[in-house]
Amino acid sequence: MWNKLLLLFSGLLFSVTLSAQVIDSTTVEVDTLGMEAKLSYGENAISNTKAIDRFFEKLYVLETAKTGKVRVVHIGDSHIQADLFTGVIRKKLQDTFGNGGLGFSFPHNLAKTNGSHYIRYSSNESWNNHRLTKEKNGSPIGLSGISLTTRAKDFALEINVKDNAYQFNTLKIVTPENTPMFDVATSSKTIVLESKVPKKIVHKIKNGEAISIIADKYNISVAELKRANGLKSDKIRAGKTLKIPTNEMQKRSLKRSEFIPLSLNEEAQAHSFYSETLMDKIYLIPNKKATAFALNGLVFERNEPGITYSAIGVNGAKASDYNKYPLFFEQVAALEADLIIVSLGTNETFDKMPVQDYMNVLNAFIATIKTKNPNAEVLVLSTPPSLLYRRSLNRFADEYARAINTQATTVNHAAYDLFAIMGGMYGVNRNYRQGLMSGDKVHYSKAGYEKQGALFSEALLNAYENFKVNKKN
Repeated sequence: MWNKLLLLFSGLLFSVTLSAQVIDSTTVEVDTLGMEAKLSYGENAISNTKAIDRFFEKLYVLETAKTGKVRVVHIGDSHIQADLFTGVIRKKLQDTFGNGGLGFSFPHNLAKTNGSHYIRYSSNESWNNHRLTKEKNGSPIGLSGISLTTRAKDFALEINVKDNAYQFNTLKIVTPENTPMFDVATSSKTIVLESKVPKKIVHKIKNGEAISIIADKYNISVAELKRANGLKSDKIRAGKTLKIPTNEMQKRSLKRSEFIPLSLNEEAQAHSFYSETLMDKIYLIPNKKATAFALNGLVFERNEPGITYSAIGVNGAKASDYNKYPLFFEQVAALEADLIIVSLGTNETFDKMPVQDYMNVLNAFIATIKTKNPNAEVLVLSTPPSLLYRRSLNRFADEYARAINTQATTVNHAAYDLFAIMGGMYGVNRNYRQGLMSGDKVHYSKAGYEKQGALFSEALLNAYENFKVNKKN
């Protein structure tokens, strides 16, 4: 009997140990496949919407009066840089309120990284880049979170709009300290330069030909022919070629394109170009007075009322990375935002940053955004669900989401709990099986980002409809 009791006690102890491992999963890998019984989805709604009432009021004016623009800026990490999640939101809002333009854009391909697909950038020169996720090295990192620089003085950066919906009337160029580094051009003229150069004659040796015969044919000496071809003997082989020395000259034409610069308007935060007609192609070229060139971002708008939706993201970015660069916050003002949406936190969870430390850096980010953009309101998204290293429950993401929701009223921002809405801590494996997540179980598939965009758009529009109901009462 004692043996049976001892065996039962040992089994209970083993069971308790397993339970402890499940609870402490921030450091211990666990199999989450059996935990979907705990899965629940949060309500698809934005909380503390009073914090964005002024934004809703501007939407109401846009919707009813059909005038003006409402500008949204969405800042984040890799979930934002690809512009899949934000692309869905942009389209939904513009379908509802009008297309005011693409908003922010950046030549990510020239910085050797991924970006949105609406505009194609190409250049005849290579550009240097540095991201805010790396150690500071003096690079002028601003609005894009990525510096793009060159000292080449003969570059042309070609901008081609791939999606006709985002043809533009206005282009804004954002540079460090708003220095005039670039001109723009819409066309070029071809200049033909003519000169005279020594005539080149090449003779292909035929069977039976001797070097003396070839020299006589071109009225030169054998010694001259050998010297021109570096020959030490009179032996030559059929099929080879000989350069024939001559004093004759021939004309050579050299064609080159010369861009015709257009005038830019200097604004407080950017230099801008305006066209009465919609454009789909333009060039950035060097300003003749500049010696070094740095591009922080471009802004495209249409001469129509509607929404502009600017997506700014950097792969691997954390709130603390943005906080290192005052120029970033200063240049956000160039976007004239009415609403600034913040999507950060995933990379902090992989650092296992304690929740209070994360909230400190996030709130420092929010405070600076508000200071530099006093007319903008703020909406903070929690990070979407993920696993730590593919198997461990990401309790940090859960804690961050709860803290964001808790502080929303105190810090005066709206909140959207994307973490809970996408299934929370136990939702990752189901999201993966449904084709919504990639194999790393951190990033989402195209379908996953599009679902997030559709859900957020629905929540934002529902909140706006509630605003209109309350406005009438």
